[in-house]
Amino acid sequence: MVADHFSHVRTWVFDLDNTLYPPEAALFAQIEVKMTDWVSRELNVTSEEANRLRHAYWREFGTTLSGMMAKHGTDPLPYLSYVHDIDFSGLSRDAELKAAITALPGRKIVFTNGSAPYAERVLEARGLTGIFNAVYGIEHADFHPKPQAAAFDTVLGRDGIDPQAAAMFEDDPRNLEVPHALGMKTVHVAPLPLDPPAPHIHHHTDDLSAFLRAVTG
Repeated sequence: MVADHFSHVRTWVFDLDNTLYPPEAALFAQIEVKMTDWVSRELNVTSEEANRLRHAYWREFGTTLSGMMAKHGTDPLPYLSYVHDIDFSGLSRDAELKAAITALPGRKIVFTNGSAPYAERVLEARGLTGIFNAVYGIEHADFHPKPQAAAFDTVLGRDGIDPQAAAMFEDDPRNLEVPHALGMKTVHVAPLPLDPPAPHIHHHTDDLSAFLRAVTG
C-alpha cells in the first residue's frame, strides 16, 4: 500500500506552481511573459533574445532570476514583485485538496522558487489558506533556487526538518534530486510520469488529492 511508504513521514513539503494547482491553469505562462519583458528592458535586448536568455538561465541556474542576479546583478525584490503581478482568475478553490492536505499527520509547508507573497495569493485563490504551517519563498532560501542543494539546506535548516522523516511533492523532476539524496520520499506531480523512470523519483501521480488520500489510508 502507498500508505506504508509514508508511515514515517512527519513533514510534508509541497512545491507550488503546477503542483498545488493543475498545469492547465497556466499561471506560469503569464509569469514567463513578464520575465521575458523584465529581461528585455533590464538588458536592453529584443524580446527574442530575452526569451533565449530566460531559458538559458533557467537551465544553468535553476531560475531566470538566479541567472540575472549572477550575470547582471539584478535586484531580486522588484523583479519578484513585477513577474508575479498576474491574473489569478484561472484558479479555482479545491475543497478536496484542502481536505487531503489537512488530513496529513505532522507539519505541512510550501517551498517555492516564487516569492512567499505570490504563494500566499495562489493559496488564497485555491482555498488553501491556513492549512500550511509555513510558506517559504525563494527569499527564505537566500535566493538560492531549487534544484540547488543550498536552497534545500537553507529552507530545511530554517524549518528544522529531518529529511529522513519528510516527503517532497514537485512537478519539476530536477527539483527532486536533492531531496532524494537527503533521504526524503519524493513524489513527482505531473500529467505523465518520466519515461524512462528516474531513480530519484519514488512515486508519480497525476492526481495529488487522490494520492494524498491513499497516503492517509
